[in-house]
Formats: sequence, structure tokens, C-alpha cells
Amino acid sequence: MTVELCLAQEPEADELLSTDPFALLTGMLLDQQFPLEHAFRGPKKIADRMDGFAIDKIAEADPEVFEELCATPPAIHRYGRSMARRTQELARYVVENYGGRTEAIWTEGDPDGKEVLRRLKALPGYGDQKARIFLALLGKQLGVRPAGWEKAAGAYSEKGSRRSAADIVDGESLLEVRAFKKQMKAAAKETAGK
Repeated sequence: MTVELCLAQEPEADELLSTDPFALLTGMLLDQQFPLEHAFRGPKKIADRMDGFAIDKIAEADPEVFEELCATPPAIHRYGRSMARRTQELARYVVENYGGRTEAIWTEGDPDGKEVLRRLKALPGYGDQKARIFLALLGKQLGVRPAGWEKAAGAYSEKGSRRSAADIVDGESLLEVRAFKKQMKAAAKETAGK
């Protein structure tokens, strides 16, 4: 059974995210300082330009050529070149540490939620928050639920929440997540102003 993700809000891009764990990991990497759905369309843009989305091809690509590929309009991100470098770093890390098998991050050695979170946080370009969101996405939408995953993911694992990419299942939930993030930014600004 294949899960149909709805993060990119485009059928072909979402199909790639749903079937290729490294594409999903890359989309999450790109989800910063850029509209979420556009970030998750990045892997499909790479796939279209590289005649497929293959972690080994990305890891081994000439850095300058790969940067150009990612920065060419429509770019994979508003910071296309720097995100190209981060994407290659991520690909190389997964190849070197997991033999290019992205799903090994959450399956190898039957890890618990705390260990999966630790592994995600070790990824280039993944901090604590991004790692917790990805862990929640695995649990909520992909059925990857190692022991203790909810505690490790924190508030992002809450049922019915609209905090992050982990909660986006359609166009309406995307708007709800966007509204939540806007509220959080406004609250942070208000707190900072006091």
C-alpha cells in the first residue's frame, strides 16, 4: 500500500515524495524560508532535470553543474545554489552512512523514536525542529511508528494539530498549517517587542 502524500499540492511531485524516501527527506530539507508546497516540489524539479531522482546521481554530480541545475528558473528554492549544496551534502551523508538507503534512518537496527530523532538531527541541514517534524510526518502519514515516536516528536505528533508538514493531507490542511505558522510568528514578534 502506497501512501499518497499531498505536500507539494501537485500530483506528480507528490507521487515522487510518496514513493521515494530521499525525495521526501530532500523536500523537508528545502522547507525553510520558502513556501512549504514549493519546497516539496523541489525534488520533482531535480528529477525532471536529471532524468530521474537518484540519490547516487545527486551525491556524485559535479557540484557546479548541480548548483546550476537547481538554480535555473524555476529554481528548487529561492536560494537555489545554497540549497543545491545542502541537497548534495544530504545525499552524500545518506550514501556514506546508510548505503544510500534513506529508509534505513528509521528502520536499521529497529530503532526507537528517540534514536530515529537522533539520526534525523545528525543529517546535514536538519536541526531539532525539522527532525521532530519529519519524525511526526513518518508517524502520522507513513505509518512509521517506532516505540516512543510521539514523545520524541513532541507537539508535532499531536492528533488533529495543524502545526507542520506532518499535518498536511490536502489543500485545506495546508492553509490551516499556514495560518498556525502565521499566528506563531505574530506571537513571537509580540513577545520580542515586550
